[in-house]
Amino acid sequence: MPHSFVKIWIHAIWATKERAPLIHPSVEENIHNHMRKEFIDSGCPVRIINGMPEHVHCLFLLSPQKSIADVIKQVKGGTSHFVNEQNLIAEKFSWQTGYAAYSVCESQLEKVFNYIKNQKSHHAQKSFQKEYDGFLKIYGFDASE
Repeated sequence: MPHSFVKIWIHAIWATKERAPLIHPSVEENIHNHMRKEFIDSGCPVRIINGMPEHVHCLFLLSPQKSIADVIKQVKGGTSHFVNEQNLIAEKFSWQTGYAAYSVCESQLEKVFNYIKNQKSHHAQKSFQKEYDGFLKIYGFDASE
């Protein structure tokens, strides 16, 4: 085969350090826009970014030249630096070390997009911890590890 064809959609989720509610509505758009810039700079087009004060969800197309770990490290590090450099919030901003990342089938893109788009209404009914535990269970991970 003379060419390589790669199209891997990723749904990634990560939280602020200690799940502190640091992403206030007044700065949320600035933070998400900077995250989008970091993804694009990494060669990863973004479909949607949304979340809550203590976590974010991102749906992006993984660059074939990058690993998920490298992309998320860049986005998290660049965003933390931006928030602190711009003094967007009073506290020092940082993300937790870990993240969750799941591949998304093309046929499920709209479902995942709408899920991320509706985070505010979704979390009015389910806490982040319950959501996170549910994802771990769906994907076969043991939450106690």
